[in-house]
Amino acid sequence: MKRRLISLFMTVMVVTCFMTACDVKTSQNGNTEISAESGDVLSGKKIGVCIYQFADNYMALFRDELKKSLEEQGISEDNIIIMDSLNNHDTQVNQVKELIKDGVDVLIVNPVNPSFAKDITDLAVQAEIPLVYVNREPDGDEEDRWVDNDYHVSYVGCDARQSGTYQGEIIEALGFDTVDLNGDGKIQYYMIEGDPENIDSQYRTEYSIRTLKDAAWQLDCVGDEVGNWHQETARQLMAKALEEDKDIEVVFCNNDAMALGALEAIEADGRTVGQDIFLVGVDALEEAVEYVIDGRITGTVFNDYISQSHSAADTAINYIKMEKVEHYVGCHYVKVTTKNAQEILDKLK
Repeated sequence: MKRRLISLFMTVMVVTCFMTACDVKTSQNGNTEISAESGDVLSGKKIGVCIYQFADNYMALFRDELKKSLEEQGISEDNIIIMDSLNNHDTQVNQVKELIKDGVDVLIVNPVNPSFAKDITDLAVQAEIPLVYVNREPDGDEEDRWVDNDYHVSYVGCDARQSGTYQGEIIEALGFDTVDLNGDGKIQYYMIEGDPENIDSQYRTEYSIRTLKDAAWQLDCVGDEVGNWHQETARQLMAKALEEDKDIEVVFCNNDAMALGALEAIEADGRTVGQDIFLVGVDALEEAVEYVIDGRITGTVFNDYISQSHSAADTAINYIKMEKVEHYVGCHYVKVTTKNAQEILDKLK
C-alpha cells in the first residue's frame, strides 16, 4: 500500500531533520532529548491516552514506558491522561469524546477493535486533534483514508503477520520429525486465539499455520478456541482440551499471557514442553522469556514495547511541534528461542 511505500523514505528524512534541529540533543545513553526551551513549550501541552484494557500484561508495560517517554520529552505528568477502555469499544469512543472535550492536544489510542477505528478517526479529525494509533493496527482501507485526505493520523506498531510467521518458523526450525511426536505423518495443533475480531489475532492465527503449510507440513487442527488474551481463560481451555485426550503436539497462543496459562494446564497434566508437546506465544513477557531459557516454553516473539512506546511518544511530540509525521511508523518483531532468549531478557530487565 502507498503508506508503506513512502515509509522508508520518510523515516530517513524525519530522523535526519529531527537530529539536526537546533533544539534537539542526544543524551549519553543514546536517547533523544528536547532542549529546555522546547520542553517549556511541551510542558503546557496535554496528551490523552486510551488503552484497550489495563489488565493486559503487555499493554501495562507499554503504557508505563509511554508515560515515561512523554515526561522525559517535556510533557508534564499532570497533562498525561491515561484511560482504561475496559476492552469495550463504546467505552473507548466515549473516552475519546471526553478527552476531546477536555482539550487534549494529541490523542494516543490503543484501539479496542481496530476494525471500527473509523469511529475514533472521525472524532479526532472533526476536532482537528492529531491521533496516534498504537499496537493494534487499523485495516488498510482506513490507513489509506488518512493518506488520501492528509489526515493528522498515524499508526505506530509492527505488522502482526510477521509475528505469526515467526511463530511458525520457530516450530519449523525444530524439524518435522521432532514435532511429529506420534509419528503419524502430520502435526496435531491446538490454537488459542486472542480475539477473532482483532486483526492482530487474525494475522497471528493465519500466518503461524500458513508458514508450516508453505513448508509442506501436513497439519491437523484439533481445536481452535478464543482466550481473549487472558491467562486464566487459556489455562481453562488448555486443561479441557487435555482432559478430552486430544493428541496435541503443538500449541499456538496469540500472546504470552495465554501461553503462560496453557503452560499451567500442560504441566498440571503431567506433560513436559519440549518432550511431549511444544508451545509458542507472542510478546516476550519477562516471565515467558525466562521459561524459554528454562525450556518450559518452546519460543515466543518479541513485541518490542520499548521502541514502540518511544516511537509513539516521538510521533505525538512531532504532531505538537507541527513537524512532518509519517502515517505509518513501523517496526520489526524478533524471534525468541533458547539461542537468544538471555539477550532479550537482559534488554527487558
